[in-house]
Amino acid sequence: MKPLSRNALAMPHSRIREIMHIAMDIPDAIRLEVGQPDFPTPEHVVKAACEAANSGFTRYTPNAGITSLREAIVEKLKRYNKIDTSIENITVTAGAVCAIATTLMALMEPDEEILIPDFSWPDYDMIITVNGWKYKRYPLLKDKGFVADMDVIPDLITDKTKVIMLNSPSNPTGAVFPKEIQKRFFEIAEEYDLYLISDETYDQLVFDAEHISPAIYDTEGRVISIFSFSKVYSMTGWRVGYVAARSDLSRLITEIQEPYTSCVSSVSQKAAEAALRGPQEILDIMKKSYRKRRDIAVEILKENDLFVYSPRGTIYMLIDISKSGMDSEAFALSLLKDKRVAVSPGTAFCPDGDNYIRICFAASEDNLKEGLNQICNHINKQ
Repeated sequence: MKPLSRNALAMPHSRIREIMHIAMDIPDAIRLEVGQPDFPTPEHVVKAACEAANSGFTRYTPNAGITSLREAIVEKLKRYNKIDTSIENITVTAGAVCAIATTLMALMEPDEEILIPDFSWPDYDMIITVNGWKYKRYPLLKDKGFVADMDVIPDLITDKTKVIMLNSPSNPTGAVFPKEIQKRFFEIAEEYDLYLISDETYDQLVFDAEHISPAIYDTEGRVISIFSFSKVYSMTGWRVGYVAARSDLSRLITEIQEPYTSCVSSVSQKAAEAALRGPQEILDIMKKSYRKRRDIAVEILKENDLFVYSPRGTIYMLIDISKSGMDSEAFALSLLKDKRVAVSPGTAFCPDGDNYIRICFAASEDNLKEGLNQICNHINKQ
């Protein structure tokens, strides 16, 4: 038989999911490996979806999403992100992952390159590889809380470079890039005639920093902004994200959705609209809870002489495991086997991540404390 797709076979598998699948068979495992908020989806959001289903709102919607949701998104972007846009610039997608994939499909040619952060969400690598594109990684500064090293980025750009991927607040580091770095990203994109894809999935999960959307500097449409309901509203399973882009690009992204997802689930769109238009107090409740858990994690790491930095947003942090003498995958597997604690290996996020693991601190305080103490013991036992 003829061989399977080389691009598909070359696509890296998710090491996060690898650990997750093992942990799912351990009933009492402490789960710190996957980015899953422990808050339920807000009650009014679930109610809106049920009402939509009961009223028969279960058919196809426009490829770009229902008008009322796109209008609510425009209002949110203006209110929170300071981005002035219109519904012609909005495409509702099946989560941020589909937003990123379809945006890159709308931009990239086979021989062109993308710059992605090192560390970065594994799906960037997977999307790029399965489509046959190329990428380079730009460095993050560990001693500055994993913000981007802006001095190096221009040296990585060639005539093949077309897109820079920017993720702030960052998965997996929790870094929030300050205003001057966000502006510099835009200036580099402008200077070298590149597109800047700003992955802002965690835009409202910021603790002691200010989130800046680089689109506020853009007057020509080279910034594409991507958002999600998954983490901010604890709606991971509803699969709703959205893209804000200039109108011609937005139309193309919308057209590309047809052969892949056609449209986002109709009831999920009604749920997302309720999330934006309904009471917002839950956002502060969740954010305050995550900040408290971040502080708990930082304190435990300090007590065990393992503190490196304090994440300023998201629900993640990296932990340096170099004292253990193990690579990150061996550490994660032995930690799960010996201590029944699941974490993500650092190599899930970059090839040189062997000295790190990522934890998600959106777990209960008791589980977080127990899990972190077990992690610290596992590192320091050598």
